[in-house]
Amino acid sequence: MSVLIRFAPQSLTAEQYDSAVHRLTRMRLPADGLDYEICFGSGDKMKVSQVWDTQEATRPFGARLMPILAELGIDPGEPEVVGVHSTIRR
Repeated sequence: MSVLIRFAPQSLTAEQYDSAVHRLTRMRLPADGLDYEICFGSGDKMKVSQVWDTQEATRPFGARLMPILAELGIDPGEPEVVGVHSTIRR
């Protein structure tokens, strides 16, 4: 079952997000199992939502991501994980 993972850090700027993505791109992004990611918000209140094929697919990505976030001073907080009932695309 696909899962939606939502991150709402206490503080995340577009610049911090872009730096993390830049570093991850060098390490192969998008990750296996990541359907898509959305970053939204403004100022230092950016949020990130990801849709993954399975929750298990998130684990190798998380192992790569967490050290990068730590280097950038980003505390992702506790993610919200929910099962996806349906996805509609154009």
